[in-house]
Amino acid sequence: MGLPFNIVPAQIDETYGTGLTPQEITGELAARKVNRIIEMLQGRAPPWICGADTVISLSGEIFGKPENREHARSMLNKLQGTVHEVVSSIALYNGRDKIMDCRSAVSMVTVASLTENEIEWYLNTGEWQGVAGSYRIQGLGSCLVSGISGSYSGIVGLPIREFYVMLQENRYPYGAA
Repeated sequence: MGLPFNIVPAQIDETYGTGLTPQEITGELAARKVNRIIEMLQGRAPPWICGADTVISLSGEIFGKPENREHARSMLNKLQGTVHEVVSSIALYNGRDKIMDCRSAVSMVTVASLTENEIEWYLNTGEWQGVAGSYRIQGLGSCLVSGISGSYSGIVGLPIREFYVMLQENRYPYGAA
């Protein structure tokens, strides 16, 4: 039996300040999503709200969502043939205790050396749209990846183990009616 969660998209401003670490960026954006849901519900917030965000970092450069196809091409060209960091953060609001818990998972991804034809093929799939770093490892983007270290679910965007531990530590009522 799955957890009784509803998915509600929360559009937020995804800009962030300079000098932040990838964990600080994703933590801030995940918390903004939770706060946006609380605001949207105008005080009728359920006892549990979760938000998540992911960025990619390569040599100190942050890769969020591409603005357009050329931006995606640029990202893929920079990532190909390298190992980069994928940071996903989860913000969990515990309405019972009125606290927000935020955690991050860091994974490493190796992108194979790619030809221009391979990059063009992938761009033509459209999978690059709306995702950090311009690739979806859970889709055809897996063809571009030659190795991972860390949390696969974190690379996808929701580190399940970390989320489970957060729920346990916040006394989530598993099985309660």
